[in-house]
Amino acid sequence: MFDNLPRGTICIEDMEIGMSRYVRKTIEDRDIAMFAEVSTDHNPVHMDEEYAQDTFFGGRIAHGMLTASLISAVIGEQLPGHGAIYMSQNLKFMAPVRPGDSVHAEVTVRDIDYGKRRVTLDCKCLVGDTVVLKGDALVLAPSRKFD
Repeated sequence: MFDNLPRGTICIEDMEIGMSRYVRKTIEDRDIAMFAEVSTDHNPVHMDEEYAQDTFFGGRIAHGMLTASLISAVIGEQLPGHGAIYMSQNLKFMAPVRPGDSVHAEVTVRDIDYGKRRVTLDCKCLVGDTVVLKGDALVLAPSRKFD
């Protein structure tokens, strides 16, 4: 299930350092299976519990990029939202996400270059109090000047 803030657009003229938005989603078996189909990544650590039991993780885990896609959802739907253009993304995977985990993906404005319409965002995903992913993104933000 999703627990989201309102979707839409925040133009660069309305952004401030420290502004933050998030999405929460419980990662289900169905999500992992659908991501495997779309990405063509059917690594058994994601798909086969028996195989995954004998790995470093001791059980199945979600694809790291499935977790990272929740960051994309925040950027594309909330901050900046509709009209945002990804320029770059840096990610560090800190801990696994397992089927049934509820992921809190959060994006916070770190820096704004109003002249170039570029916004640097701190990004993180948590399961409970555990940071499972962290990084930053650079996006081109929508502007009222170009409507």
